[in-house]
Amino acid sequence: MKICVAQTRSVKGDIAGNIQHHKKYIDHAIAFGADLIIFPELSLTGYEPTVAKALATTPDDSRLDGFQTLSNTGNIVIGVGVPTQNTTAPSISMILFQPKKARQTYSKKYLHADEDPFFVSGPNYTDLSVKDTAVALAICYELSVPEHAEHALKNGAGVYIASVAKSATGVEKASKSLSDIARKYFVPVLMANAVGQSDDFMSTGNSSVWNSRGQLLKQLDDTREGLLVFDTETQNVIEKIL
Repeated sequence: MKICVAQTRSVKGDIAGNIQHHKKYIDHAIAFGADLIIFPELSLTGYEPTVAKALATTPDDSRLDGFQTLSNTGNIVIGVGVPTQNTTAPSISMILFQPKKARQTYSKKYLHADEDPFFVSGPNYTDLSVKDTAVALAICYELSVPEHAEHALKNGAGVYIASVAKSATGVEKASKSLSDIARKYFVPVLMANAVGQSDDFMSTGNSSVWNSRGQLLKQLDDTREGLLVFDTETQNVIEKIL
């Protein structure tokens, strides 16, 4: 299986523009033969809690139909970040597009305290499987919650992917946690982080791939957009700066 993590710079609140930007990355991922591409946390709106409620949408939003078309024609699973409508406040979600299948939504269950005024917890486990491999997903703070990885990986997941929006300090902490997860559960681990302004901090990229021994195989830098494509069979990682 080939897994792609995208490191993107989102424009605050510009869903239409960010969708078009995402499609460029998906085209590159398809060209590299990727079976799955995951974008950073809230990638379609930017990580912007104060405007998330106004921007929240649903999986069947027609603006997202192009992702389903790309999934169908490129035979690729696509995970994009967006706030989704919930009860009293939106959830931080990832909408998953699979070839010729119904859309799935993975919503962040474990929220950081700073997020509580703006978001509500959502159901965060899915039955996502790519090339007969169960894929465990995490959204940002969840990777720091031991119960999250334990539940996902003890239930048979063969890879763990974190979609995040993190500052330099956050990346440093997350990198250690993700390396530890890879080593403890003996699975490859990937992280997709954003670059540029996110709420009141700067997201600093460093999207990464670790092998099942927790060794860092490849990492993007902290300012440029790009992608990593990891081949789980050969352990080879392709880096593309965009």
